[in-house]
Formats: sequence, C-alpha cells, structure tokens
Amino acid sequence: MSIWGKIVGGVAGFAVGGPLGALLGVAAGHAADSWASQATTAPPGPDGQPDQTRTMAFTIGVIILGAKMAKADGVVERAEVDAFKRVFHIPPEEARNVGRIFDLAKRDSGGFEPYARQLAGMFRDRPTVLEDLLGCLFHIAASDGQLHPAEVAYLAGVARIFGISEATFEGIRRIHGGHAAGYEDPLDDPYAVLGVARTASDAEIKLAWRQALRDNHPDTVMAQGLPAEFVDIATAKTAALNAAYDKIQSQRAVPSGP
Repeated sequence: MSIWGKIVGGVAGFAVGGPLGALLGVAAGHAADSWASQATTAPPGPDGQPDQTRTMAFTIGVIILGAKMAKADGVVERAEVDAFKRVFHIPPEEARNVGRIFDLAKRDSGGFEPYARQLAGMFRDRPTVLEDLLGCLFHIAASDGQLHPAEVAYLAGVARIFGISEATFEGIRRIHGGHAAGYEDPLDDPYAVLGVARTASDAEIKLAWRQALRDNHPDTVMAQGLPAEFVDIATAKTAALNAAYDKIQSQRAVPSGP
C-alpha cells in the first residue's frame, strides 16, 4: 500500500496522535481522542521516535499546512491545488482520500500553529527536513505565478515555529519561490541562496556550499525516511546551490592579463 493509503487508512493516526492525528481521525470518521490515546508499535529510531511515524506525520503535515497556506490570501486557486498534486505525485486511487484531508484542513477554523509546532518537535533533530517542507509550500504558493504578501507572511510564521533563520528563509524563498511574478531571479543574489554573507571568504563559501550539498543530497533525504517525492525537491535545491556557487566563483574570478 502507498504512503497515502496508509495515512488515509488510519495507520498514522494511531501512531502520531496530537493535532495531526486528531484531524486525520476526524477525516477518517474516528473520535479525535481515540487517535491521541493509541501508542505505536513501530520500532524506534536512534532518537526514540519511530521513523515510520515521522514519515507519516510529515506527509500529513504537508497536506494540512499546504491546505491552510493555499487559503492564506483568501482565495484557494486551482493552480495551487494542482501544484500540490504535482509535487507529491498522489496516485489517482488515493486522490479522493487525500483531498478529503486537504478540504477538512481548509475548512478548519483553527490556525496552522499547532500542526507546525508538532512537526517542529518531531523533526527538531533534522532541520533540513523542515527546510524542505517549507520549500514545498513555497513551490505551491508560487504555482499561480505570484506570491501574495499574505502567503509570504504565512510561510514566515511557519519558518519561525520551525526555528528557521531569516537568512535560511530567504534562501528557501529564492530557490522555490523566486520564479513567481514580482520576485527576483534566485541567482540575482547567489549569496542569499547559499546563506552566506557577501563578505565571506572563498573558503567559507566553499565550506557552506559543500555542507548544503551534503544536507540536501537526495540519498540523504531517502535515508531520513521521507516520502520519495522529496527527492525531487532535494534535486531542485541541489541544482540551485550548484548554480549559486558557480555564479559566485565566476563573479570572484580574477581576469587574466593580456
């Protein structure tokens, strides 16, 4: 069964609990408190948190935060919904079930904060995972060709809860949202993409670039137990990091003499 089928089938609700599991429980027709009271039987990871549980929680969180972000500007555009489906390659047989959770999250009068806090707690030891989640949300927000100020404010709020710095937020915005109308080309400031100061030395820039590549390598993403869809996000981010580093190198190159 696909990860989407497992989620809708209720496996994640029993394992995750909290606001994520509660909303899933409502979507599946169960009492919210019954989800939170169940313990998982999945084997724990190195930090004591079952990897399968975190994978499912992450995917549920993407649905919920994506739905709440899509209505941040007051209008849920069809392009945003379609972009969500493209990013996460939802199987046709699961689209209706995933759509049920998406719609429920949209109608939920509560804010995004409890869901973001739960995810931040579950992935506090894997900050790159949270950065990639934010990148996915930027991609969805920019899918209609623009980034509404209310959407950017929403994403900044998510970033604060995730513990993402302003510099890292700016890099993520450039990589995943820079193609939207009214926003500059990501490589207009390659230093922001790498999250380094313009005054950084060549050695410091190279170190930041190499570390970012290690953190965002597709194999690293898969090793973290995340859904396969995030390999696409990591691949796009890696390409942007390499392009930014190449541009900085080109800008800093000393012209050869005659």
